[in-house]
Amino acid sequence: MAAAAVVQIPVGATFLKTFKKSFVDVPIDAEKGNAISTAEFLEAAESLTTMFDVLGSIAFTPVKTDMLVNVEKIRKRMLAAPLASQNIQDLVRNELKTKSHTATEGLLWLVRGLEFTCIALSKNINSTEELANSFRGSYSETLMRHHSFLVKPIFSAAMGACPYRKDFYAKLGDDEQKVQEELREYLAALDKIVYILKGFLESKEAKW
Repeated sequence: MAAAAVVQIPVGATFLKTFKKSFVDVPIDAEKGNAISTAEFLEAAESLTTMFDVLGSIAFTPVKTDMLVNVEKIRKRMLAAPLASQNIQDLVRNELKTKSHTATEGLLWLVRGLEFTCIALSKNINSTEELANSFRGSYSETLMRHHSFLVKPIFSAAMGACPYRKDFYAKLGDDEQKVQEELREYLAALDKIVYILKGFLESKEAKW
């Protein structure tokens, strides 16, 4: 499978500005237990997967595909029961009442994938280490314990195919300072959402 074409960045902008939706803009309703708006969350998750195209290797295709499959599992449930699925937490609660857990399990794996990506990029932006090392470190902290011996080599190949740090950031925009500022803001928003959803998924009401 050929690598997807990387989106063209408008002059003076950064790659993050090409996203259909940023995690920075995903509504979180603090008055409803930090309820996360489903439609915007899914759009932001889809947008994040284009980051794997910037990493520039077909080795990341399985990683991206896995995340998109889980997005679609959640979206299918949202479209089937829109009034009961306006936020992610209600979507899970209402799906589990039907004795199904397809979308809930999809969310579990999607959040794991988002956490893996968030930690890897956060590690990298706050250090001088190469991307491959940041992704390996994040993998050992997050996904590795959930993967079988068949899946681990796929992720290992992807991480080994990471571009050099300087080349990666150059692909995100011409203004390095702007890239760093926007990426930090983006990762902070993603980290908050991952934290909220991990806590929810570990609660009794999200178990099947």
